[in-house]
This record gives sequence, structure tokens and C-alpha cells, in this order.
Amino acid sequence: MRYFIELSYRGTAYRGWQPQAKETSVQRTLEAALTRRLQQPVFVVGSGRTDAGVHASQQFAHVDLNTPVLFTDALLYSINCILPEDIAIHRIFPVRPTDHARFSAVSRYYQYHITRHKDVFQSGLTYHFRPELDMQLMNEACQILLQYSDFKSFSKARADVNHFHCRLDFAYWERSQPDRLTFHIKANRFLWGMVRTIVGTMLEVGQKRMLLTRFDEIIGAKDRTQAGRSAPANGLYLVEVGYPAEVLSQRNAEKA
Repeated sequence: MRYFIELSYRGTAYRGWQPQAKETSVQRTLEAALTRRLQQPVFVVGSGRTDAGVHASQQFAHVDLNTPVLFTDALLYSINCILPEDIAIHRIFPVRPTDHARFSAVSRYYQYHITRHKDVFQSGLTYHFRPELDMQLMNEACQILLQYSDFKSFSKARADVNHFHCRLDFAYWERSQPDRLTFHIKANRFLWGMVRTIVGTMLEVGQKRMLLTRFDEIIGAKDRTQAGRSAPANGLYLVEVGYPAEVLSQRNAEKA
């Protein structure tokens, strides 16, 4: 029986989603808690990999169990008590055997948060970046970004992919609070390190250290060495994973 797991996590203490040799990962921590509570070996498949230090307010994974399990509120509570405080499961619901956490997903939506002043309550959760930024220029850079589909210039050089094409649905900056800028970007898929490299390059534009024409040239070059540095992981959040309605039908029925 296949189940989808909807969860969130604060990525500060983890070396990313995927298990690393002798390193703590979100996936390995989740598997250990489920194995302990369900008294059977549990292996989970995530919707995608988040890098070390990256957070998720919504992540999905799937798990195959030998026998059906009714995941009541009490059972979820007990699993969450086993999990550390920086990982929380919100729902576990049955899906079809062909539904896949990664391959059935049709979109991913990320946000990147920047604060100009130090906030002791947001330490490790936003990027503290002091220089003034021209948000209008950065949004003009977003309009350039949306004209492209090949983002090789923003992918890590060692990315193991067949192609570098992504379909962007939107990309824009907003002042979400007086002291905070938030970058929003949604696409059908993302390359390894893509969002953080886009942000790091746009910060050059926002500081007026890079012309918009140069930003355009960088994308067209399809060369990672042309782009700016990668922004730190602590400001990045996976906030939504999109699926066709039929995949989430059982989850939506439970919420209703």
C-alpha cells in the first residue's frame, strides 16, 4: 500500500534531504522514526532533494507499506513525538500505487527571504544582507529570466541531469515586511543550486554592480562560471509541491 507523507522541516541541522555518509539527513531521520513506530522497515522517496541548510514549509514523500495502516491523529502525534522538533509530519494519506512523490509532481514553488537587519528570532532562517537593494531592477531581471527555459548558467557544474530546461511559471521580488525582501519562483523543475544562484546573481543587479544586459548575457552563455555566487542556504524555503488533483484527492477529502 502506498502512502503520501506531507511534512515540513527546518533544515539548519541537516545535510539536506538525501542521506549522506555519516551525515544527518531529513530523509534518514524520517525513516528512522517511521520504522520505530510502525515496527517495520520504512524507506521514503521525496518529491525532490533540498540542499544542506534549506528549509521546507511543505514537502512530500511517499512510502510503501506491506499492510494497510490507518494514520489517525493519535498515530501521527506519536510519530511526531519521536521525530526531532525541527521535523513535523502533517498528514499521511493513501494514494494509488502509480502515484509517485517525485515523478507525479508538476511544480515546485520556492521562496528566498532576506532581512536587512539582524533578527535574533530569525537566526538561520533568513539571509541577513545589509546593502541597499533596488527591487525594481531585480524585478526587471525577473522579466528577463522568464524569457528563457535553459538555465545551465545557474546550475551547479556537477549536476547529473539530461538537460537544463525548466518551465518557469513566475519569478518576482516583493517587500513582504518593511525589513524583509522575498523572492518567489515557481517552475515544473529546478536544477541543483538553481534558486540560490539566481538569487546571488540578482543581488549583484540589485546593488547596481551588474547591468541588466549583463544578466541577460549570463543566462544566454549557459556557463555557471559567468553567474554570481550562490546565496546562503538559510534563506531558502520549499513552500509548495504541486500535484494533479487526483493525486491529492484523499488528502483533500480528509481536510474537508
